[in-house]
Amino acid sequence: MTAQRRLFLTAGAAALAGSLVGCAGIGGAPWVTLLDGSSLAGWTPVGAGHWSIVDGTVQGLNGTAGFLVSKDSYSDFEIRAEFWADDKANSGIFIRCQDRASITADNAYEVNIFDQRPDPSYGTAAIVNIAKVIPMPKAGGRWNTFEITAKGDQLVVVFNGQKTVDVRDSKHRSGPIALQSAAGTIRFRKVQIRTL
Repeated sequence: MTAQRRLFLTAGAAALAGSLVGCAGIGGAPWVTLLDGSSLAGWTPVGAGHWSIVDGTVQGLNGTAGFLVSKDSYSDFEIRAEFWADDKANSGIFIRCQDRASITADNAYEVNIFDQRPDPSYGTAAIVNIAKVIPMPKAGGRWNTFEITAKGDQLVVVFNGQKTVDVRDSKHRSGPIALQSAAGTIRFRKVQIRTL
């Protein structure tokens, strides 16, 4: 084999390896779909929430507080979530939950979805009791995205492409994820995760 052909093959192999790593994500971990709007498989209902599959989404309805809790626990990760909320929705994505049976903003990090929250500084796109967002963005009446990163003590929230939180807090290091329905209507179309 000529030196030129060896160089060509080596460069081609390197390019292929680079593109495969790019598909898997930073650090080589692939994105895993936890929820795709077609099933509640892999989630445990907690509380009295009314969850159902509606038009390719997982919907939480009306004012009875409840959660869907992931079967697995996670430490360092990125989440991508697509959701629709009505104007009265009180919802959120809780991460690193410490108690699967009793989920609160004190024993987990609550990335909030709550346009009507009485204290708007911890409303939509904030982390309740950890990181305020002023002015608070609105989620009601449209499809939205969250990108949530938890790596060590650093927590980052991006709402519809805009970074709203970049904070350090070390109270909770690992735990399952929980989707909340506490008031109004919330719909999750897709939730994906990759470990870091």
